Amino acid sequence: MTNSINELQNDAKAIFLIGTNTTENHPVIGYKIKSNVRKNGAKLIVADPRRIELAEMADVYMQFRPGTDVALVNAMMNVIISEGLLDKEFIANRTEGFEAVAEVVAKYTPEAAEKITGVPAEDIRKAARIYAEAEVASICYAMGLTQHSTGTDNVKTVCNLALLTGNLGKPGGGVNPLRGQNNVQGACDMGALPVSYPAYQAVSNPDVREKFEKAWGVELSPNNGVTLTKAINMAHHGEIKSIIVIGENPMVSDPDLHHVEEALDNLEFLMVQDIFLTETAQKADVVFPGVSFAEKDGTFSNTERRVQRVRQAINPRGDARPDWQILCELSTRLGYPMNYASPEEIFNEMRTVTPSYAGITYGRIEECGLHWPCPTEEHPGTPILHKEKFNRGLGLFHAIDFKEAAELPDAEYPILLTTGRSLYHYHTGTMTRRSVGLDAIQPENELQIHPNKAAELGINDGDKVRVVSRRGSIELKARVTDIVDENVVFTFFHFAEAAANVLTNAAPESLDPVAGIPEYKVSAVRVEKI
Repeated sequence: MTNSINELQNDAKAIFLIGTNTTENHPVIGYKIKSNVRKNGAKLIVADPRRIELAEMADVYMQFRPGTDVALVNAMMNVIISEGLLDKEFIANRTEGFEAVAEVVAKYTPEAAEKITGVPAEDIRKAARIYAEAEVASICYAMGLTQHSTGTDNVKTVCNLALLTGNLGKPGGGVNPLRGQNNVQGACDMGALPVSYPAYQAVSNPDVREKFEKAWGVELSPNNGVTLTKAINMAHHGEIKSIIVIGENPMVSDPDLHHVEEALDNLEFLMVQDIFLTETAQKADVVFPGVSFAEKDGTFSNTERRVQRVRQAINPRGDARPDWQILCELSTRLGYPMNYASPEEIFNEMRTVTPSYAGITYGRIEECGLHWPCPTEEHPGTPILHKEKFNRGLGLFHAIDFKEAAELPDAEYPILLTTGRSLYHYHTGTMTRRSVGLDAIQPENELQIHPNKAAELGINDGDKVRVVSRRGSIELKARVTDIVDENVVFTFFHFAEAAANVLTNAAPESLDPVAGIPEYKVSAVRVEKI
């Protein structure tokens, strides 16, 4: 996030949510948004293929066709430019590339976008005016925006919208991705990406590589690594022989699960490190038992870039060990000794090679976390990014044209499937489906289908149905509801026995060409009553 969570409750005068079911997937943040709307009169814009809870209290709700995010946001910018609602001073002083964007969005009139997205032109105009006319406005998004073959384009386009209106670098504004897991921000910060070392320092930069070679005393590859989805594809083709999986469950979470299973079966060696025997761990040659958050010391960096202490509350069960101990011993046995005495010692090494964390110490975050970047021990941390200037100097507009999703409905697969999360379950259900209380509330998967489509197919609420894509099929019960569009169905991805990702697409053309993320949110399917 460029800004902090509490600003969504106290400072934002308008909030634009796109591709985030915030009250279910980020309920604390969702509560703060609702509080701002109810108590302070903040305006709320919601854009989502489903009529989610926050749509009911929105000043304008835009139910758009999945995969048409760029067309929708470009049309909002078309309105802002044509009606003179843009921040000319901010654009002139702090950005570059505006003219190219203005030229592209000129053709995305609200009427043109209505034909692409299904959103009425007047709703697009209303949303654009609310966002642009607010004293300060925030954009929040989640994986509904990113999990597309055009995910990078989608993110660049909402950044364009913030630049256009000067909604960056001030309290209550910003472009704020809501992370899907508690420490995914911290994992990325520490280099758990195929293209960067800690603090997003590029693997391809020879000066950066030299710095880390000196710090670690080894020669490092000049080549970028591969994303998880690409690694699975390479394993399928025999180009990768071994995979180590840590705290991930690709046998439920990755697209085209039949393809994933074939790829893992094709490996010479699979190692899994986790707290439960997941569906992926069941296929492993070796399983290392890790520990839960309550059994470890260290730090988590949350979605607002706040680095926070994590403290061990209970001793590890049985032979389970903290992740850092497992990795250190594995590395040592493979020939690179790692002899750390504690997580704090590891953190202090991290600080020496991670400029944005350099000023953060365990002592400073004993009571309350700090936002990075925090370059020195005297620095207070940075809750708001880009106050005076952007990292590159000027903020860069990107002229983005709308592209259709990689797979669209046709005569054989006439319905569009999108997927997401439930309030009651988390990711692949490894933990939450072992919770008796949570599993009692939602013990099985369901397919949300519009009443008109259900009637057309002879399906009643609660009927068992089969959903079929080009990759495979699953069987689950139907829930007839008008929160989805007539030509869209929705299902959750937490349930291994009716796994949505049997249906989703892992073909190379369906991956975002920049980030490599799969198109989980758009698949062509047919629905059959059983």
